[in-house]
Order: sequence, then C-alpha cells, then structure tokens
Amino acid sequence: MKMFEKAIAMILALCLVCGLAVSASAVTFTDAHGNEIELDATLEAYTGAVLRGADHAARKGETNLGNLWTDALRWFAVSGKINEYFEEDDVTAGNNSIAVDADHIVALWNGGNLRADVPEGKFGAEQLAQVLPYPNKVAVVYMTGAQLKEALEAASQGLPYTEETAAACAAFMQASGLGYTVDTAREYDKGEAYGEHWFKAASLSRVTVEDVNGGDFDPEALYAVITSNANFNGMDASYAFKAAAEEHEKSTITTAVVRDVVWMYIAEELNSVIGPEYGEYQGRIAVK
Repeated sequence: MKMFEKAIAMILALCLVCGLAVSASAVTFTDAHGNEIELDATLEAYTGAVLRGADHAARKGETNLGNLWTDALRWFAVSGKINEYFEEDDVTAGNNSIAVDADHIVALWNGGNLRADVPEGKFGAEQLAQVLPYPNKVAVVYMTGAQLKEALEAASQGLPYTEETAAACAAFMQASGLGYTVDTAREYDKGEAYGEHWFKAASLSRVTVEDVNGGDFDPEALYAVITSNANFNGMDASYAFKAAAEEHEKSTITTAVVRDVVWMYIAEELNSVIGPEYGEYQGRIAVK
C-alpha cells in the first residue's frame, strides 16, 4: 500500500511539474469575442522600428505594420504553405492550391483590423494578439481586375480620414503585391447603402491601380486576393469581396489563423528580425 501511495504521489508531482511547465510557456489572452485563448509565450522577435497600428493609423494611409501584415499573407500563398490549410471538402474537390500564378497574387487587409502598435524592440505573440484581437482565418477570394478595383474604391470611400469618417475608414485596405492611388479630391460616388457606414460604388473614379507585382494591372485578368474570412463574408465595405467569392467557386476560407501566419512569416522568412525594410513606408499606397 505504501508503495502504491508513493507512486501516486510521484505521479501527482510529475503532473504538477508538467502543469507548471505548460503554464510557464503559455499566456492567456481574451480576444475581442470574449474567448480565452492560450498564446505561446516562448515566441520572440525583434523590430527595429515601431510598427504603426494604434490611433487608427492604418485607416489613414499606408503603414509599416500594414505592409508587414499583408506581406505575410501574400508570402503564405506564394510560398505554397497555404496548401496545407485548405478544408477537406476543398481538397476533395481539387481546390488545394492557389489557382493563379504568383504575379497575380495580392494581399489586402482592412486597416480597422490593425488595432495596436508593435513597440520597437523585443515582442511576442501577445503583442500580435493585441494588434488583431479577432480569430480571423486566411481566405482566398478570386476577383477580376475590375472587381478588385471596385473593392479598393469602396474600401477607400471614407478618405480623407477625419474624426467623422473614422468608422468608414476602417474598410481602407493595406496592400501587398499591388500599388494604388486614392484621389480624395474626387467625391466618392455613393450607390446603394451597405451597412451602417458605407455605400456601394455607383462608379469608379477615385482609385487608380498603378501596378500588380511590378507589372501592368489588367481589368480582365483573374487575381487571387489573400485576405480574411471577415472580408470574404462582406464585412465593412467589402461587398465586392463577397460577390466575387460567390461568383468564383474556388474562393475559400482556409483553416489557417491569421496571427499564426503573420508569426510564421516573421520567424521563417525574416528570421525573427523585422529590419529596416519595414522602418519606413514603401510607397505602395498614395492618398492625395
């Protein structure tokens, strides 16, 4: 009996040690939906500059955090790593990779979903969770160039940013793989009301797509837009995303969690060091 009791005590002690080890390597974070999630506290990276997301920075124009975030999403697709995250039904149907060439893959991310700065110096998973406190998944939306341009026009309707237009500017898109200009001197042509703060675009006049991955923009070409499940489903001003997703059957929501993908990019592609290429804005988006 004593040997049995000793064995039980050893097992309990081992469980306690294991439990402490697990808790020491994890931190609990409550997301914007009130869900408690565990983050890996051992993750660590370094940035040489503040990555701007606080104070609605990403709703006003291009930011270095927006560049990093969208670069991570585009890299995830172009590298082929996304292929492991297609739903089983997609894979069964043969939809298990991006269906266009790399020069037709772009990434868009709405500025309203970049909520905090990443401070200069060391940071970890908790800082990324503060930037995006939502459990967003990576989505692929196939759009023609014309649909893509309309999506950018609608997303930019709140610009120029003011306190009165802050909510509408949540839809403004950070970008990787394309450059575009928003001419705020031209009035947005409001069509049908869409949601609380937005209108569909009755015509396209404010946005000019300057290039796609260094090449010419083609309104007739098919592009793969890497974004979030929220935009896929038409959040904010993203009605064009929703319509395109319904039209192009290979559009899909993957199982990949966006924060995990961003961290994967930082660790694997940047070797956990965010260098001077993200210290300044890169001229991807011009708001005139």
